Amino acid sequence: MKIATYNVNGVNGRLPVLLQWLQESKPDIVCLQELKAPQEKFPEKAIQDAGYSAIWHGQKSWNGVAILSRVGEPKELRRVLPGDPEDSHSRYIEAEVNNIIIGCLYLPNGNPYPGPKFDYKQAWFKRLTAHAKKLLQEDVPVVLTGDYNVMPTELDVYKPEKWVNDALFRIEIRTAFKELVAQGWTDAIRKLYPDEKIYTFWDYFRNAYGRDAGLRIDHFLLSPKISNKLTAAGVDRYVRGWEKTSDHAPVWIELKK
Repeated sequence: MKIATYNVNGVNGRLPVLLQWLQESKPDIVCLQELKAPQEKFPEKAIQDAGYSAIWHGQKSWNGVAILSRVGEPKELRRVLPGDPEDSHSRYIEAEVNNIIIGCLYLPNGNPYPGPKFDYKQAWFKRLTAHAKKLLQEDVPVVLTGDYNVMPTELDVYKPEKWVNDALFRIEIRTAFKELVAQGWTDAIRKLYPDEKIYTFWDYFRNAYGRDAGLRIDHFLLSPKISNKLTAAGVDRYVRGWEKTSDHAPVWIELKK
C-alpha cells in the first residue's frame, strides 16, 4: 500500500499538477494540505474522476486538509484537533481507511518569532502531542502525516545557521517534535535513510529548487502497530520542477500488507 502526503499550496490553482501526479504515481491514500479553498469549492468531481473518494475540511483562502483514497471510502473520525474549542483553523482531519487510522495535519508555520503566531504553533503542537499519545494507547495502526513545519535536525535544512530564529527551526519546536516521536512513533524517512540529505520543500525565491536549497518539513510518523510494515519511502522531488507547481513535493511511503 502506498500512502502519500502533499502540501498542494492551493488545490484549485494546482489541480492540473495534482491530477497529473495522481495519475503517474497512483498512491492508494493521499493526505493534502493547504487546500486554500472553502468547503464547497473543493474539486470533488475531478478527484472522483481520478479514481479517489475524498473527505476534506476547507477554509477560505487559508489552510485546509483532505484525505483521498482509492482503496475504500475514508471513514471520517474527526476534523478538529482536540484541546481548543476556539480554534477555527482547518488544520487536522482524521479517518479510518483500510483498517488504518490516517491523521492528516497542517501544523502552523509560527513566524514571526517571537509573537502570537509562534505561541499558537507551540500550543497546537502540545494539542497534537496529547492527541497522538491517546492514539498510541488505542494500540491500532496509525499514520500521522502532513506538513509539520519543522526541520527536526540540521540534516533537514539547507544552511541551518541561517534558520536558528525561524519558527520552523527554533529549538522549542525541534524539541516538541523530538518529544512527540519519543512517545513511540517512527519517522519513516529517517528510519530508511538515517543520514541522507532529503528535502520536501523549496522556496519559490532565489532559485531555491535549482540550488537544492531545501527543507524537510513534510513527515510520516508511524505507530508501532504499523512501523514494521514499512518497506519504502521517498520524495517525488521532480514534481517541484513542474510548471505552476507547489513549493512542496509529494512525500510517500510503502507498507506491506
